Amino acid sequence: MAVRNQNGLMQAMVLDAPGEKVQMRAIPRPRPGPSQLLIEIAACAVCRTDLHVVDGELPHPKLPIIPGHEIVGRVIASGENVRDFVVGERIGIPWLGWTCGHCRYCLGGQENLCPNAKFTGYQIDGGYAEYTLADARYCFRIPDRYSDSEAAPLLCAGLIGYRALKMTGNAARVGIYGFGAAAHIAAQILHYQGRKLFAFTRRDDLAAQEFAGKMGAAWTGSSDTMPPEELDAAIIFAPVGALVPAALRAICPGGIVVCGGIHMSDIPAFPYDILWREKRLVSVANLTRQDAEEFLRLAPQVPIRVTMESFPLSEANTALTRLREGKLTGAAVLIPKRVDVSLS
Repeated sequence: MAVRNQNGLMQAMVLDAPGEKVQMRAIPRPRPGPSQLLIEIAACAVCRTDLHVVDGELPHPKLPIIPGHEIVGRVIASGENVRDFVVGERIGIPWLGWTCGHCRYCLGGQENLCPNAKFTGYQIDGGYAEYTLADARYCFRIPDRYSDSEAAPLLCAGLIGYRALKMTGNAARVGIYGFGAAAHIAAQILHYQGRKLFAFTRRDDLAAQEFAGKMGAAWTGSSDTMPPEELDAAIIFAPVGALVPAALRAICPGGIVVCGGIHMSDIPAFPYDILWREKRLVSVANLTRQDAEEFLRLAPQVPIRVTMESFPLSEANTALTRLREGKLTGAAVLIPKRVDVSLS
């Protein structure tokens, strides 16, 4: 049975410098500011963005930093300005953790592009811990049908997958390059909407292709092959720049390629001919609160079923390695084990 610590400390997996492993530390439990919630974490999913932070592929993180931005937990304290949540309520915390609220992007409904934004697990300590703080404006209630572990991947894999799908409009034939946590959620939405999915994986990754088939893909194959039908849209979740020209070749005139990641290797030069005829190439940047509210209403209607593997918080490095090596089916989720901790 988990034991709540009584000495004001908590366990956290901390990144001291990019390229290093995260380390278990006993550190002071934070206290909420006027507009913040203190959350006792029940589950935190592991995202490819966490890898980009740990591996040094995203610049200028807060250091040391506690990674993790797909957080589910319960409110145990709140600041004096918080009105929307009460102690004991279950909430989710996503990647977008704070925006200024007064720049032209925030005022124009594009808070995901706020130049002053701060992100959970990157500039704000995140969910690889027993407790965390969050701006109450960027927290969301979780549908009751999901357990804590099932809900955690919805908060980035689900949200980014949903935003990427919105960018494809009503495309009837959609290709997805890279079939991991985000793809397996997006696949279920496509099936629910009656659209046709073509899933592309690494060559000879038969396990991922089989998984995609179970998620409703009409066709699965290697990312270096052409699909049997011309695509109306393609979404690239794999952080591989060489997939951009491949996807442009696979879509029809007037089609769209959506790059769904925060980081990607360099895109190689390609002939203008494969972009011509009003093909479009766009990226997804973060998420908005409206995205979260829409998606969390939709998820139980589909209903989205989350495939995930749980790891103790102390095994965060193992989960990150498994993700880096492409050896996960679905999502990895870290589960804190609450024990008494001390600084000694």
